[in-house]
Amino acid sequence: MRIVTYNIHKGRGMDGRTSIKRIVSVLGDLNADIIALQEVFAICDSHEGQVEILASELGLKAAFGCTRHHHGRPYGNAILTRWPILQSQEMDISWQSRERRGCVRVDLKAPRGTLHVFNIHMGTSYFERRHQVRSLLSSKQLHEDVSGPRVLVGDFNEWIKGLTTRMLSEQFESLNLALHVRKRRSYPGLLPLMHLDHMYFERPLQVEKAELVRTRLSKIASDHLPLAATFSWAGP
Repeated sequence: MRIVTYNIHKGRGMDGRTSIKRIVSVLGDLNADIIALQEVFAICDSHEGQVEILASELGLKAAFGCTRHHHGRPYGNAILTRWPILQSQEMDISWQSRERRGCVRVDLKAPRGTLHVFNIHMGTSYFERRHQVRSLLSSKQLHEDVSGPRVLVGDFNEWIKGLTTRMLSEQFESLNLALHVRKRRSYPGLLPLMHLDHMYFERPLQVEKAELVRTRLSKIASDHLPLAATFSWAGP
């Protein structure tokens, strides 16, 4: 099972050019079963939807969680997958007057059973993330109607091991990139200085391998690099 998380920055690359086709090319080479996208537009009356274009070009199903409207367009997080989507839920994790933030939960009919995927985009302020992680961990959406393993992925905007990392690591396994790659920073894409993109999961899932995708195209297509991990699913 291959999972990718990717903040596509509205399709705007490090060269200042917006190209969703370039994002398609980056993702098309990764052969992922699940792709979690942050900072992505959905369809509206006057514009094509990036979510819909990506799903169509890659031959995947899509679920979108609208965080807010940006320049009149639905904007937020999406999950693309090759597997049937049983249901999806939007979660608001915004704090005070800060930029609105969200999480989308998708329940998937995976080959070995139900898989619950949470795609999260947290804020840039320490106090904001402190509220968001507590809100997330106490939310009914994280705990109710769970019949299979949970995976939490996304842009957590935490580049050092702070409260968010500690609290999530108390309840979930954490993808330790140090075991898989030497260079672990994912932002900004062309010359990464910080590691903002993370994955958390629970047994019986186990990480087999992980990578930050550092192709010539991925370094320029967005201000984040894609994070990809291959999981095994132990048990019957």
